[in-house]
Amino acid sequence: MDSHLGLQAGLDSQLAGFIRALRAAGAEASLAEAIDAARAVALVGYGDRDTLKCTLAAALAKSEEEKGICDEVFELFFKLPDRGRPDAQKADGEGDGEGEGEAPRTGDAEVDALLDLAQQQQAGDPSAMAAALQRAGQKAGVDDIRFQSQSAYLTRQLLEQMGIRKLEQLQQQLNQAGDENVEATTDDGRTALRQALAAARAQLQRQARAHVDQRFALFGKPATEAFLREVAVERPLGRMSPADMDRMKAAVARMAKRLAQRHSHRKRILLRGQLDLRRTIRANAGHDGVPVSLHFKHKRVDKPRIVAVCDVSGSVAAHVRFLLLFLYALKGTVADLEAFAFSNRLRDVGPPLDLLPFDDAMNLIIRDVGGGSTDYGQAWQDLHDQHWHLIDGRTTVLVLGDGRSNQTNPRLDLFAELTARAKRVVWLSPEAEGRWGTGDSALLAYRPFCTHLSHAANAGDLERAIDEALSAYG
Repeated sequence: MDSHLGLQAGLDSQLAGFIRALRAAGAEASLAEAIDAARAVALVGYGDRDTLKCTLAAALAKSEEEKGICDEVFELFFKLPDRGRPDAQKADGEGDGEGEGEAPRTGDAEVDALLDLAQQQQAGDPSAMAAALQRAGQKAGVDDIRFQSQSAYLTRQLLEQMGIRKLEQLQQQLNQAGDENVEATTDDGRTALRQALAAARAQLQRQARAHVDQRFALFGKPATEAFLREVAVERPLGRMSPADMDRMKAAVARMAKRLAQRHSHRKRILLRGQLDLRRTIRANAGHDGVPVSLHFKHKRVDKPRIVAVCDVSGSVAAHVRFLLLFLYALKGTVADLEAFAFSNRLRDVGPPLDLLPFDDAMNLIIRDVGGGSTDYGQAWQDLHDQHWHLIDGRTTVLVLGDGRSNQTNPRLDLFAELTARAKRVVWLSPEAEGRWGTGDSALLAYRPFCTHLSHAANAGDLERAIDEALSAYG
């Protein structure tokens, strides 16, 4: 039946391949979940497509997003080869002879098996072809495809594993002078066999190429995109192409998720505390000293509290975009987040970031805030007058800017007061250290008051800085 996948053989390798494709697509299926999936599939089998799809999603998807990924990967991974094209052009000018009675016999078991596969495919049963392609693809290493330029080579390797070389040799012999070694020795028999071989060869080539394209979509394309994201992460933020910007959004989302998992895990460990030996002994004095009830020393762990102050003038804007993208992707971990932007007057940009799609919010912020002449002193004054209550001993102030204030008063007095109030002040500069203090840069004057000051050239630098900021709350 159509729902039959025809791939029961090699269940373990099939499931491992599916989980690998799932991870490549962005769903983080754990080892425990993979074991659960294997046990579930062992019970339901591969016979019914809908049941298998629901079973894998239940075992491997942890959210609606991952459920969508799981369904999408399932449809691609377990896609059966297309049925033959009865209206296809006849190969090499010959009749196709497809679907007409039993396939001709050659006397060569390998070639006859290929003829049978092609005939079953044309008859509307693609399961045997799917199983053969799967087995041959594993031997040819098709699942290791990384670049689309490998497709032609791997298609040929797959066909070689299926035995197409013998089919081609026999076809060539028949086309030249006939062959006494084949069972069909009459002229009509040779003609029918030539037609069947040509049709089978064309069919196998189409299906092999489709199988390789499918595996590239599952394994190669995600690997290529992952490589390009890694390149984009290390590329200077001020020199991002439109394609890099799209890849960076995905990269930042993954980096933020990784940070959230890391710091949530650390928080759970620290909240458990250390054994309080004195309290435990006192509490269990009535049990002859047997520690029936344990008491722990609990270390207070502050929740991350971040106030971001961002210069959105000039070339700094690209860096601000990704810093805020990072921070707002961490909303679950950094529940107490305030974001401000300035070129001269400081503005609270939290509301548009909360209410609008991120790109729309950033375009609005750059347009409304980024047009003035940069004045850091005025920004500190506005922060002091309107938002000073947000900064206390639990707050990390994260400043992103180059410190170039157009020769205006940098208000070091206010900045010193700010650093005295805050838990930490982390300053990220888009300019390299060699330019700090040159021209109208006041960065070296601010430096003594900062807990940490570093060059943030790319997304990797932003990740490390945010990781360090969150670590202070452990």
